[in-house]
Amino acid sequence: MTSKKLSFRKIKNALAQHTPQRPTSSALAQQAAVAIVIRSNIDFMEALFILRSVRKGDPWSGDMAFPGGHKDNGDLSLRETAERETFEEIGLNLSHSSCFLGELDTIELNRRQSKDILVTPFVYSLLDKDLVLHKNHEVAEIFWGPLDQMIIGTSLVSKEVKRNGTLQYFPGYTLDKQIIWGLTFRILQKLFSLISLKDTK
Repeated sequence: MTSKKLSFRKIKNALAQHTPQRPTSSALAQQAAVAIVIRSNIDFMEALFILRSVRKGDPWSGDMAFPGGHKDNGDLSLRETAERETFEEIGLNLSHSSCFLGELDTIELNRRQSKDILVTPFVYSLLDKDLVLHKNHEVAEIFWGPLDQMIIGTSLVSKEVKRNGTLQYFPGYTLDKQIIWGLTFRILQKLFSLISLKDTK
């Protein structure tokens, strides 16, 4: 018998078998990290998303995202960056309230007018699904989104973006009147590409 439902077991096994790829870091590239926090909600899996506040200088201003940010000089690792930024943005202490599941491939963002950015995602399972979160000024809203609907494509939509007077369309997932697109969509595709919904058991 096959199971087409997403589960912690499938996610954990997929990450355990994956060797994350990190591109050679350019001296001019900025390092950043994000946290993918998942939890089980009755009979489906959810991931935590934030709606970033509209702020000048934030390249993801007003977008849906995973908690995270740039690596500080005091961070001993990129994983520490993801955990520090998550605590600062939504008050979630990942080292105490979650289980670390693994790391995804680093995504390289080539930007024309500023430094390139290397973004490394880290995946966690939340131990207390009823934990109360507290957003800071960088976060407008906190959402939990069903990964099951995303991985099978039922929430797939197009995001319309106007650039240089031309309309462009990008793939995304709809969530509570918001659209998850761009970098966050690419990260989800990285995660989904590792997971098979045809596992037995």
